[in-house]
Amino acid sequence: MRLERLPLLAPAAIALVTALWGGLARLGWALPATHPGAAMLHGPLMISGFLGTLITLERATALGLVWPYAAPLATGLGALAMASGLGLTVGPWATLAGSMAGLVLFARLLGRSPALFLATMTLGLGAWAIGNALWLAGWPIPRVVPWWAAFVILVIAGERLELTRIFPPPPGARALFVGALAVLGAGVVATVAAPGAGMRVAGAGMIALAAWLARHDVARRTIREGGLTRYMAACLLSGYAWLAASGLLALREGLVGAGPQYDAVLHALFLGFVMAMIFGHAPVILPGVLGLPLAWRPAFYGPLVALHATLLLRIVADLALLPTLRQWAGLLNAVVVLAFLAGTALMAVRAR
Repeated sequence: MRLERLPLLAPAAIALVTALWGGLARLGWALPATHPGAAMLHGPLMISGFLGTLITLERATALGLVWPYAAPLATGLGALAMASGLGLTVGPWATLAGSMAGLVLFARLLGRSPALFLATMTLGLGAWAIGNALWLAGWPIPRVVPWWAAFVILVIAGERLELTRIFPPPPGARALFVGALAVLGAGVVATVAAPGAGMRVAGAGMIALAAWLARHDVARRTIREGGLTRYMAACLLSGYAWLAASGLLALREGLVGAGPQYDAVLHALFLGFVMAMIFGHAPVILPGVLGLPLAWRPAFYGPLVALHATLLLRIVADLALLPTLRQWAGLLNAVVVLAFLAGTALMAVRAR
């Protein structure tokens, strides 16, 4: 077990738990506040504190060098500062520093091995850094969210594109991939001047990218196999469906600052798409980062099905304007995510 990496992974877990706690408070649950601004930091903690730390830590681990760990170290410290409430100014600065370090890391990788998948991921890190800079400059979080969304979408799309080298897509498919990225990027940039129209364009890009991934990802082949391979494919393909759903909602609603429509767009993306990716890759990430063996079990399907079912309930509640149902669905979302993480950790300990 690589215990020296645990202090870098622990802040991501703390950020996730604190973000879920703040999210439940935003839904109206009467929970003890960790600090006065905790509910407002739900998004930054989830995106930068949890996802940003996890993504940069995974890449730093794969490289096997020391300096790339500066990125997850900075975002982890920023997450701890925000979660504790002791450094609400330090936290955003540390998060920005971590995203800039991550951008340098991916830019270096791209310079050494120019490839479309690395260019896509580097653009994602750039969007993350821009979003963090805008947030630090005082922009409201709903105006920053498109940049943070582009971060996770582009990083995941780049990782999946990398694996298409196993089964190369037909000629012209890469041009379609670049076209989908261009639409998504143009929409995100346009939100600076025209938030509503820009988000609709970005939504169209999300739909196009989801269609491309569903058509050309190796998961279309591996879903026919068994065991862990089929489980990962099920996570990926179901995640692409949620990416398309989020794009459709964005196309319909534009960029709204609050309310059930805003909730539906964001959680279809970050819970449906991103969490499905995390559920699918956890049996691979945990052994890679911490050196812990993790035997796959069919029980992994339980949290995946529960995630999709509770999220569908939440989206229906958002669109039907049913606040009580939305509140309970949000609580179930949090329970499912925490149960999955706790179960995965328990399996890893037992396997060790």
